[in-house]
Amino acid sequence: MSQARWAVVVPVKRLGAAKSRLRGALSGVPHEELALALAADTLRAVLACPAVAEAVVVTDDAQVTAAARAAGARVLPDGPDAGLNAALRHGAAGATAGWVAGLTADLPALRPAELAGALLAAQNGRPGVRRFVPDAPGSGTVLLTAPPGVPLDPRFGMGSAVAHAASGALPLTGDWPSLRRDVDTPTDLATAIRLGLGPHTAALVAAAHPARSAG
Repeated sequence: MSQARWAVVVPVKRLGAAKSRLRGALSGVPHEELALALAADTLRAVLACPAVAEAVVVTDDAQVTAAARAAGARVLPDGPDAGLNAALRHGAAGATAGWVAGLTADLPALRPAELAGALLAAQNGRPGVRRFVPDAPGSGTVLLTAPPGVPLDPRFGMGSAVAHAASGALPLTGDWPSLRRDVDTPTDLATAIRLGLGPHTAALVAAAHPARSAG
């Protein structure tokens, strides 16, 4: 089966409220800059993925909006009820491609080929079924997919892997370390650094740790 072309929805909070457990992770780097870099590198990988027909960013942050549009994504304003799952539903409803995926915005090491592999695995799975990719620890979710005509029905939040499975979605178990490595804590960021960061986050790490970037 040839690979379908996907709409990937990436919700991004206001930068001041995003990634609170990462606050202070990079000395001398404003928190909003780090949050924006994580989202920018995630979006960069999405747009470079050959399986992706469109990237839809859902946000009400002006900086994120400008960066996303400059990168080539379509931006939808976040709704008044806010929340990650509401943003994903809003983005999925506005997508133009038949196959839809929701992706977290904190994957700075994401490789386009790994995202393509996960989307292909979802496409080639049981017909009519939503699929999801658990995060590295296995309790959260980084990617949720839905075939044409099937609502995305996101259940992101604490224990989302169990919640998605309980809702009828099936897990995808491929070897995609850069896709599974979301960044919530300084320890997560250190792991992402070892995997290889995208350019926006890498530049901030280099500014905070010049000796590390030189060696």
